[in-house]
Amino acid sequence: MEWSVVFFLNSALLGVGLAMDAFSISLANGLNEQSMRRKKMCGVAGVFAFFQALMPMIGWICVHTVIQYFERFEKFIPWIGFTLLLLIGGKMLLDGIRSKQEDAEKVKLGILALLVQGIATSIDALSVGFTIAEYGFLMALVCALIIAIVTFFISMLGLMIGKRFGTKFSDKATIFGGVILNLIGFEILLTEII
Repeated sequence: MEWSVVFFLNSALLGVGLAMDAFSISLANGLNEQSMRRKKMCGVAGVFAFFQALMPMIGWICVHTVIQYFERFEKFIPWIGFTLLLLIGGKMLLDGIRSKQEDAEKVKLGILALLVQGIATSIDALSVGFTIAEYGFLMALVCALIIAIVTFFISMLGLMIGKRFGTKFSDKATIFGGVILNLIGFEILLTEII
């Protein structure tokens, strides 16, 4: 492929497609933590953007170096994403039920949970490395950066929407966020099975 408007459009569309899971989880994070400051929101969106850029590049590198090992690993990608999201979503559900029972303050999003979310939502982007395998390194890198930029803005939108509506549904926000994460995990798994 050559540098063209089509290349940039395809990269942006890849970004939109890959960012939907990050959007949903950002929405859940915003619902769960309505007091999240702008700096933290940028950090959360930045983590999602980073992993959405990293994973296609890892996939691209695998295609160009160790493809036989990656092909064996590829069948486990949906299961890994499913498991990670199920664990995070289950924890959010438990926290939401406990806080409702104990009337405690909500648990804020920690760095470890954020990193796991970032990996879980972007692990399917590894396979994008196959679709951009025909690109040279620089084109693949630019594509990954475009995906990251798109993911950043879509994640910020999810956080803002979650914060806005989280104040109206604050007592159920953590439970709802956990349900969203679990549903995304099942969607990743079902997409692979079907």
